[in-house]
Amino acid sequence: MSNTKTLSRFIVTAALIAAAYAALTYLSAALGLAYGGIQFRLSEALNILAAFTPAAVPGLMIGCVIGNIGSPMGLVDIVVGTLATGLAAVSIRLIAKHCGKATPYLSIIPPTVFNAVLVGLEVTLLLTDGAPVTLLGFTVIALEVALGEVVVCGVLGVPLYYTVKNRLKGLF
Repeated sequence: MSNTKTLSRFIVTAALIAAAYAALTYLSAALGLAYGGIQFRLSEALNILAAFTPAAVPGLMIGCVIGNIGSPMGLVDIVVGTLATGLAAVSIRLIAKHCGKATPYLSIIPPTVFNAVLVGLEVTLLLTDGAPVTLLGFTVIALEVALGEVVVCGVLGVPLYYTVKNRLKGLF
């Protein structure tokens, strides 16, 4: 495949993933599930696509930027959420390279950890209404964020992995 064709495919794949991530984030927001301590962002299931293509890394990050434009936490959520998503996507790429059959299950860990810590800290600092920030408060919010990630990445992401692997091989 020529370099131009390869680059075009990479850009189109990243754009499609970004669009899907943003759309699913806004759907989650419409259902009251996208922002705050307790979140079940449907878009987070798409993190698993990083196991199949490097184009998923910028695609997920751009989708997160677009999806977080609607966040009540503003620019902070755009930056922090995108950082968490980017770190998770790069980690999933590494897992896919080195972990074989365990990939779909181990791929739940990076988005769970990065979002729990980074988004958990963000939510703790921004939604305390002037109350002092405590380790217990952060831990509770981080665990709530982690729970949402585990559920979405496990219940939707793992089946998505097998669907792509078994039925959509040529897509990526």
